[in-house]
Amino acid sequence: MTGQDPAAVHIDTSKPHPARMYDWFLGGKDNYPVDEEMAKQLLQLDARGRDMARVNRAFMHRATRWLGGNGIRQYLDIGTGIPTEPNLHQIAQQVAPDSRVVYCDNDPIVLAHAEALLRSTPEGATEYIQADARRPAAIIEAAGKVLDFDRPVALSLLALLHFVDDEDGAYELVNRLVGRLAPGSYLVLSHTTGDFDPEKAALARAMYRERGLTLRPRSRDEFTRFFDGLDLVDPGVSLTAEWHPELGEAVAVTGDDPIPGYAGLARVR
Repeated sequence: MTGQDPAAVHIDTSKPHPARMYDWFLGGKDNYPVDEEMAKQLLQLDARGRDMARVNRAFMHRATRWLGGNGIRQYLDIGTGIPTEPNLHQIAQQVAPDSRVVYCDNDPIVLAHAEALLRSTPEGATEYIQADARRPAAIIEAAGKVLDFDRPVALSLLALLHFVDDEDGAYELVNRLVGRLAPGSYLVLSHTTGDFDPEKAALARAMYRERGLTLRPRSRDEFTRFFDGLDLVDPGVSLTAEWHPELGEAVAVTGDDPIPGYAGLARVR
């Protein structure tokens, strides 16, 4: 780990944090009134907020099973969020017990619960890095103590990039991280979109902005651009709920409208 004492970290409860709101949507207890308040306001805007979180989590499970089944044994998960079982390393090590997983997040509350992310199989390894996703060089350096970047690594940024605006370097961030990966590595992404209801997406974005937070829904074309120069795995960019549904249990959702999010997995050449 980073050497920080989880008991000594400062948790800012003056404004909501996406990781803690995500925890609330998943039914977790590691959130604060400020997070619950905003999450409930988002539910008033779209009653399927919980469905979105559950669909995204289920995609992580399916993608990890696919990666493990295709020979990946190293994982770097940036924007991990508060531990919710099964975590990525549990899925990966079910497929291959020697899998090595490094988690990274910038929310101190995730650090406070990092012990749950460090329960590895004897054959494998897990580690947690407390760092901001916008510092890719520092993340790669720290992760290199556990992962061998001369060999394939699966890089996951799930439900993360919609919190990074274009002017803050969202595409450059991905390019810098992918540039450190060996051929045969994979990039795994999921992302919210306003394609199906632009007005609702604009209102959500304004709610985030009022609280000093960033939300940047992206169109299908904008999301696909993150994979430029890589080889998308079949079925390419799809709705998050529709990416290889055979690899996991179906998530029951409210209504018939699509859950507004895209997902994809691509191979590094």
